Amino acid sequence: MTYFTFNAANRRVSRAKIPNSLDEEMDQMNTSSIQAGLSIRNGPYEEMEVDGREENCIKLKGDGLGKRKARKSAENNRVYKEESSEGDEDVPLVKRRRVAAGKAVKPVVEDDSDNEPLVSKRSQSKKSPTTVLRKPPKASETAVGESDDSDTPISTKLAQQKARIEKKAEKDAKQARKTEKQSNASSAKKSGAKEANDNNKPVAKPADKPNGVKSAATKKRQANSVKKVKPEPDDDDIPLSRKVSPKKSEAKGKAEAGPESKKLGKGKGSKKEETPADAEAEQDEEEYKWWENQALGDGTKKWTTLEHSGVVFPPPYEPLPGNVKLRYDGTPVTLHPDAEEVAGFFGTMLSSTVNVENPKFVANFFADFQIILGETGGATDKNGKKIHIKEFKKCDFTVIFDYYEAKRAEKKALPPAEKKALKAEKDASEAPYLYCLWDGRKEKVGNFRVEPPGLFRGRGEHPKTGKVKKRVLPEQITINISKDATVPPPPPGHRWKEIKHDDTATWLAMWQENVNKQYKYVMLAANSSIKGQSDFKKFEKARELKKHIDGIRKDYQRELKAELMADRQRATAVYLIDRFALRAGNEKGDDEADTVGCCSLKFEHVTLKPPSTVVFDFLGKDSIRFYDEFVVDAQVFKNLKIFKKPPKREGDEIFDRLTTVQLNKHLANYMPGLSAKVFRTYNASYTMANVLKELTVKGSIPEMIKAYNDANRRVAILCNHKRTVGAAHANQMEKMTDRIKGLKYQKWRVKQMMISIDLKIKKKRPEGYFNLDDDLTQEWIEDHQAFLVQEMRQKIEKKFQKENEKLAADGQREMKATELEERLQTVSEQEEKYETENKTKKVKPEGKGATLEKMEESITKLDQKIETLLVQAEDKESNKEVALGTSKINYIDPRLTVVFSKKFGVPVDKFFSRALREKFAWAMKSVDKDWEF
Repeated sequence: MTYFTFNAANRRVSRAKIPNSLDEEMDQMNTSSIQAGLSIRNGPYEEMEVDGREENCIKLKGDGLGKRKARKSAENNRVYKEESSEGDEDVPLVKRRRVAAGKAVKPVVEDDSDNEPLVSKRSQSKKSPTTVLRKPPKASETAVGESDDSDTPISTKLAQQKARIEKKAEKDAKQARKTEKQSNASSAKKSGAKEANDNNKPVAKPADKPNGVKSAATKKRQANSVKKVKPEPDDDDIPLSRKVSPKKSEAKGKAEAGPESKKLGKGKGSKKEETPADAEAEQDEEEYKWWENQALGDGTKKWTTLEHSGVVFPPPYEPLPGNVKLRYDGTPVTLHPDAEEVAGFFGTMLSSTVNVENPKFVANFFADFQIILGETGGATDKNGKKIHIKEFKKCDFTVIFDYYEAKRAEKKALPPAEKKALKAEKDASEAPYLYCLWDGRKEKVGNFRVEPPGLFRGRGEHPKTGKVKKRVLPEQITINISKDATVPPPPPGHRWKEIKHDDTATWLAMWQENVNKQYKYVMLAANSSIKGQSDFKKFEKARELKKHIDGIRKDYQRELKAELMADRQRATAVYLIDRFALRAGNEKGDDEADTVGCCSLKFEHVTLKPPSTVVFDFLGKDSIRFYDEFVVDAQVFKNLKIFKKPPKREGDEIFDRLTTVQLNKHLANYMPGLSAKVFRTYNASYTMANVLKELTVKGSIPEMIKAYNDANRRVAILCNHKRTVGAAHANQMEKMTDRIKGLKYQKWRVKQMMISIDLKIKKKRPEGYFNLDDDLTQEWIEDHQAFLVQEMRQKIEKKFQKENEKLAADGQREMKATELEERLQTVSEQEEKYETENKTKKVKPEGKGATLEKMEESITKLDQKIETLLVQAEDKESNKEVALGTSKINYIDPRLTVVFSKKFGVPVDKFFSRALREKFAWAMKSVDKDWEF
């Protein structure tokens, strides 16, 4: 009997019903005793052809399929992904760091020590010592936050914890609904009683209350306020939008904003220099606390008046000098400026080997380059003879590359005063675009710059990587603005595509880019009220799901055994989305990247390993490969076997009777606005809330930060937020190791100074107290000393240069070179001191009035710094495969982080950067330490 049929499009689909005989056949398969619910993968997976291991994979009767083909990118063992930092996708392409050929990206390590220099890697001329500082133990995802004396595997513990959290969620949902029902009944009763009293009483001015007695209205406002001294039981289950008071006195608003604004001024972010526009906006505008306005909703009208200055275009192309040309087969060729600009796009990227060595990138670029050559008249030699550019391998871009590298070096070498002047000029020209007037209120604009032309890179294995992004012209841009507002003028000789007055839209300008045909929008900044409301509603929707999650889980558990194929597929998809944080996925066109999600999984994306392991391997969001192995419930494993049963083969969909639209329409029956993506936010936030409740943190700030990160890491593992280990991780760990070794060497020198002050102290200290650490070899010490000497020299020279620039700016005579030579004498003296120390093994006391007490204090401070760095190193190593940023920024309610910060007295800037503090200002100012998700 066949279990499949064909639809109108002649595509193979599962039959509408699942016969009992098929269920019974699958039930005879082995079942698993392993607890389901977690990823079982440890570390990055490197081999692609997982289906080839027939002894481990299920082979259904009549399958007839051999080993499936791996993607081409796996066959040549090359992954064409930009080596960049975690947040690099938000950085404009022109500002991303380039990777020189044969060189690794130098990572930027955040320096938490104000007094100690960052010890970078030493010169490679000397052979590195074989003995290195022992790095902190690697805490992979199988050893997170657990003691070593436990015999229970961490994977089992996490699965058990996840099961406990899900069980608790069921109880919380029931309690939340009960509380809401009681609250609604009580409100209705009070409203009815008040209405009856109002009808029976004459209108009169309310009498003044004695001191200490509060009016009913005041009590009501306090009951609904977010910040409460004594919150009512279970009141936190009520959405925040129902708790906030509609109005507050101006004095109270300023009093509440004051402390937070002071906190925002602290930390590293506060060192950023403010532009005049920022300062003016801060002075002129009072804080708009939109989260306290109950009237805000999902109405279609977003604004009444809107004024802005439009967009900033990139500068026009500057043609290359006559001696800088593309060479074809050794011949310099002359190109039209449009074609020359495109050649320059590729020429500037020669150092980015991850792109220029990608065959797909090269093929896409050269195809577009040839089209532009045809449109602009092609190439000619110096005599005007036509040169037909047909083969990429004959193109030589090195002269162009060298020219742009020299320009970059020239710009980098500009004096600081000139750099500052250029920046001031740029800031002044862009100041009108920084803010718009939204309903008469100043709001910061986000991306007001039109992206410059260049080569599209994309993420992961994007099929259009390397294609030419054309210059955007004013004729492509639509402006959205009030009818009575002044329309910003386009550049001379141009016009806007269209002027709209759409008050239901939140964008200021839009255009369509040519590569992916996507629309680009100029929106308000992340810290604006509009963006904040979007985040607020997202997390409030996740809080609302808390009341319905038990019913949803009961329903899909029941429907996992449904007779109807559509119902069973839908239940299985919801299970995977809820339990393993898979994205729902959408259908893609032929010209789009072949990325998939749960509903669009195909036969080849899922491998089944009896008794209950499912392997997922596909291109996920942004063309990033998703590979993971999950232990699932026996019924889910059985269902996936049915969904893959022959004659299904590669290319056929697993969920052939389910679409994302159908799935989200079904979920909306449980709760208005519920869609598949809400589960990721709910599971991350609810899990984090429960993990933080269990924390009993004591100790220093670094230890509490590590405790928070451990909780965040546990959430990321439970919610399957993972990442591959970045290429820069090893270099970052090496730099951290160097910093720790530098502090140890400094501590050893201080101890030797103590001996120089008092020889008898050796007998008063434990054996080995004054010994050099084993990992500090003489070769490493000499290398480190050379680095310190060079660092000292650079600091003196830089300070001398700055002082001379200041003198010149003030119209005074600059200092002579002899002054610099005198200052550099201290460097020579330090160098000689190190040489003497290496020979005699004795260190003379440094500084005035050196005493044993001062030396002891120095050692204590150094020990604290070493301990802090060791904690940070262990934390970084533990996080290398877990996407903490993904969880913290996108899925964990920021109010939970604020609650942790206030509860344990840890500055919030230890968790949120300045940009995130601005983005989540509503979270920082709307909750206290007793708030609950």
